[in-house]
Amino acid sequence: MNIELRACTPADLPAVCAIWNRVVEDGVAFPQLETLDEESGGAFFAAQSFTGVATDAESGQVVGLYILHPNNVGRCGHICNASYAVRTDLRGQHIGEALVRHSLEKGRELGFRVLQFNAVVCSNVHALRLYEKLGFVRLGVVPGGFRRKDGVYEDITLMYHTL
Repeated sequence: MNIELRACTPADLPAVCAIWNRVVEDGVAFPQLETLDEESGGAFFAAQSFTGVATDAESGQVVGLYILHPNNVGRCGHICNASYAVRTDLRGQHIGEALVRHSLEKGRELGFRVLQFNAVVCSNVHALRLYEKLGFVRLGVVPGGFRRKDGVYEDITLMYHTL
């Protein structure tokens, strides 16, 4: 699949919300509990420093997305945070890698100095491998830092990448 990356547009909202909501509903990676409709999703994605989408170059269909925003404020405002989501039927096709690479570039472009992940669920081994492949460093583990949908608490890993 030939992937193109670009900024999210209002026309992308139905697909972007559907992909995002699937990850939220799965309850094993995102901390959010509430799903998004087009109105709340439009506000949520517009509030980010950048919302990027990956599209299939042939069909134009949205196949993944990421959000990028400050991780904190003031004296820590130079650190950004990101979240990624790929359509479940297309995982394993390097879409996530393209999204992460794009977010590293976009973070630099927006003036951030570090991209930090606060909560990579430890069972998300594919994400952990990808992040390390791309040069992210593990900062440590928070025992029981994530509550899965089934109520089980799982460890999370903090990671960062200098931009």
